Amino acid sequence: MSKIYNPSGGYRKLHSFNFATLIHLGTISFCKRYLPWKDDPLGKTLGQMIGASRSGKQNIIEGSERAKTSSETEIKLTDVAKASLSELQGDLEDYLVQKGSIPWSIHNPDHKAVLSIMLDEFDYSDDLLHDYWTYLIRQKKKFDPWLENRDDVAAANALIILIQRATGLLGRQLTQLESAFVAGGGIREKMTSARLEARAEPGAPRCPECGTEMKKRTSKRGPFWGCGVFPKCKGVRKIEETKEMTP
Repeated sequence: MSKIYNPSGGYRKLHSFNFATLIHLGTISFCKRYLPWKDDPLGKTLGQMIGASRSGKQNIIEGSERAKTSSETEIKLTDVAKASLSELQGDLEDYLVQKGSIPWSIHNPDHKAVLSIMLDEFDYSDDLLHDYWTYLIRQKKKFDPWLENRDDVAAANALIILIQRATGLLGRQLTQLESAFVAGGGIREKMTSARLEARAEPGAPRCPECGTEMKKRTSKRGPFWGCGVFPKCKGVRKIEETKEMTP
């Protein structure tokens, strides 16, 4: 396990990513069927909706891959993914209102049915891409009765529910990423820690000021222990002092 790099990748096992991918595919289908080009000659609504769904998915990918060297970037891109999906939800709500409808109540039987569908866990062999899309298409079929086989109102409502599930999961991921960063720090802190560990001298004491391992240094008065992060910390110990401390 690396002492510097954070874990990265593995996004295909995240339910947030799988929901985002289903949302992207569902949004493309929705726009093709219910937002014809002749009614949107500049392509703004269609392009923005598909773009927002794509942003939700792609930023999860990039954030997961960039996690290796930047916790900050992973957090930012995860937040962008969440915001993009929320933007798409706003467009779908507007669509429903323009059609003379509103989003389903949480007590609506269809709302309960879509909300109750669980995603399977993704397991794969040495054929990752083939296995993933076999898995993803199987998951999509669970939602097709609303996304593909009903009217536009059902499709828009189903997409809204999927977005709410995805953004809820992304919110939890952001909380976990924050906790991990606070506990373990970023790559700069890990690089400093790894370098100090590599440079550590056998029997070196800890700095009385900051707790960092100390280094043997010399002055006109002779050798002494100086803090390993000098000049940030100027803690010192006498060599004789550490000998007395040794059992």
